[in-house]
Amino acid sequence: MANTADVIIIGGGIHGTSLAFHLAERGLKPLVLERQFIAAEATGRSSGLVRMHYDLELESRLAWVSFDYFRNWEERVGGDCGFTRTGFLRITSPEFSDALRANVAMHQRIGIDSTVVTADDVARLVPYLATDDFEVAAYEPASGYADPSATAMAFMQAARAQGARVVQGCQVTDILVEGGKVTGVHTSKGDFFAPVVVNAAGPRAAAVGRMVGLELPVQVWRHDTMFVVNPPDLGDPQLTVIDDANAMYFRPETGGLTLVGLEDGNPIGDTPEELMKTPPADFVERAIDRICRRIPAMERAALHSAHDGYDGITPDQRALLGPAGPEGFYLQCGFSGTGFKIGPAVGLCMAEWIVDGRPQTVDLEPFTVQRFAEGKRLTGEHAYHNIWR
Repeated sequence: MANTADVIIIGGGIHGTSLAFHLAERGLKPLVLERQFIAAEATGRSSGLVRMHYDLELESRLAWVSFDYFRNWEERVGGDCGFTRTGFLRITSPEFSDALRANVAMHQRIGIDSTVVTADDVARLVPYLATDDFEVAAYEPASGYADPSATAMAFMQAARAQGARVVQGCQVTDILVEGGKVTGVHTSKGDFFAPVVVNAAGPRAAAVGRMVGLELPVQVWRHDTMFVVNPPDLGDPQLTVIDDANAMYFRPETGGLTLVGLEDGNPIGDTPEELMKTPPADFVERAIDRICRRIPAMERAALHSAHDGYDGITPDQRALLGPAGPEGFYLQCGFSGTGFKIGPAVGLCMAEWIVDGRPQTVDLEPFTVQRFAEGKRLTGEHAYHNIWR
């Protein structure tokens, strides 16, 4: 019947569509319910970085598994995810130099192509970068960025080819629970029934959690970006950078542009509707100041545009994954601004959890919401600053 499925997934971003794809690969018939359209919210506003540098090993493992999808997308999924190899650099303040070295050693143990480079190495590799405020950086030559909307759409198209369904413009208004088990959902387009319901609602995850009596520790977090027109004498920068020393990241974009985002001053606690507005002027001013510090030639750049963005963020800035609340209810949310690049692996592991009873490719159990009640917040083995501070 059209209103029944094996699994109902609330949310059509990177995580909802990745899960749908992997469940369909396993022979299930998932149904994605999306209140607007595929990649309409957090995913469509993502900067799309594809890198493996984390200070938590589990996240690096998820990024490493996901990277094989991005670089072999046509074979693994089909369609096009827009992956562009640029090389990736992670710059940290001198106080975190030892932590960076330890994290690169961890990445190398996993199998990631990453190395520690000195400031002098960076100056030779990327002459347009200022290099006087850090000692070492991490360099991943094979990393880059992808197109988040195209990635989610490709996942959904491939899932549909294997029997998954999607209903867009469909707002979930309640979750049906009988005898301590989920049985389906009420929506603006009628009732749908399944023994498993997954909360992949991104910045709206807390509201979905309340439908089953859960107060999830996830808030809406604002994340704005801008594009600048590169000055002609800069050439065509081809490097993706997370610059902790300046609380910023940037990457190239087609058409002679550079995307810039900031890692501080991002409001937390509003609703998505309150955040759907043009970024404030002070964001643009701060972003211009930061990018000019790292790339002095950007003094001659021009502002192209600025865009709003948002996601769901948790107290330890790590995802909420796995079963919670009534039987059959799962969380796949709270990615705190870094969920795009691990989306393929998380979908794979969540499908394993739902179908096989436990995740096998990468252990997701430390990401369960119970960690907060147990005082077990996830922290990197060699931690940096909180990313979004």
